[in-house]
Amino acid sequence: QVQLVESGGGLVQAGGSLRLSCTASGNILDFAAMAWYRQAPGRERNLITTITQDGKIGIIGSVKGRFTISRDSDKNTLYLQMDSLKPEDTAVYYCNARLRTDNYWGQGTQVTVSS
Repeated sequence: QVQLVESGGGLVQAGGSLRLSCTASGNILDFAAMAWYRQAPGRERNLITTITQDGKIGIIGSVKGRFTISRDSDKNTLYLQMDSLKPEDTAVYYCNARLRTDNYWGQGTQVTVSS
């Protein structure tokens, strides 16, 4: 059973930065892909950025140039560096890992950006 534990959320002013972490119970390089999603109040959960097993990165346009996904395989940890944060980035952020046909989720971490 894969466990994902997120940390790093919090309250930040617009223009500020946060770094989210997602530590996995297993070797992150075993996952076909890992990703960050977010869910704003009253809205559906949406994909933000992905990194595949071989390191290919995908990212949505609204955060491109501001958010960066990375990983440290020695620490089995996925990161999301978020810069130039905007109030519309306020959401619960979730880590996701795909292993064969199974999807695993972290518990979510709240990010609140004040104007």
